[in-house]
Amino acid sequence: MKNQHTNHLIELLIGTLFISTSGVLGKFIDLPTPVIIWCRSALGGLFLYLFCRYRKFDIKIKSKKDFSTILLSAVLLGTHWITYFYALKMSNVALGMLSLFTFPVITALLEPLFIKTKLNIIHVFLGIIVLIGIYILAPKFDFESSQVKGILLGLFSALCYALRNLTLKRHIAQYSGTALMMHQILILSVLLIPFMLTMDISNLTTQYPYVILLALITTAIGHSIFIHSLKYFSVSTASIINSIQPVLGIIMAYFFLKEIPTWNTFFGGSLILATVIIESVRSRKA
Repeated sequence: MKNQHTNHLIELLIGTLFISTSGVLGKFIDLPTPVIIWCRSALGGLFLYLFCRYRKFDIKIKSKKDFSTILLSAVLLGTHWITYFYALKMSNVALGMLSLFTFPVITALLEPLFIKTKLNIIHVFLGIIVLIGIYILAPKFDFESSQVKGILLGLFSALCYALRNLTLKRHIAQYSGTALMMHQILILSVLLIPFMLTMDISNLTTQYPYVILLALITTAIGHSIFIHSLKYFSVSTASIINSIQPVLGIIMAYFFLKEIPTWNTFFGGSLILATVIIESVRSRKA
């Protein structure tokens, strides 16, 4: 059992690493945000469909109720992605990712309302530590600057992400994580078609390699692994472990975008890493 737990934990951490590339790619790709998300959804959905066919996964939606749930989760996912990418472009990778990662706290507080479980004080405590780490990491800013707007968009994105994960939790046993992710982003690609018809997509000819990376590594592989992990971890546990993403994103931004972290970044990141380690050990014992 312990070896299985370790394997599931390693898979979740790999998925977290892949999802962390969204910060650098979202900031770097020179396209309108809805266009980026459409490309991410359409290409990611295609990759996942081919993978599902290859692995012979059952991709049929079993009921109208399930379709309604998947549709709602697709809308929440799309809103999360769009507001998150706007947050990245209006501020920077560090600030955008850190504001998003209030979602473990939001998840821990909302999970009892969705799953009918008792509020776990440990999750609240670890969530508070994450918030303290984010507070230390966040640079000083002017409330009239675009950075504040980026933070607010990041917070709203966090709410949508938490709601999407909680919405899917009830149905995770009936479908594979890959099939669920495929359905969500294919639905999202249909919903975003009007943006492709009205926005400037001329840069797509030069940006397509990065869009493919975003669709394949970040979306198709990373998010499928994360959804799959919900079979073995609570949403709160998976969310708190995912809090390592800002640290990984800041490191990537340093190497690829030359965004230099401050000492506050190291101190705040250490707190976030501490919560990941504590929750990993705690969930294993549970």
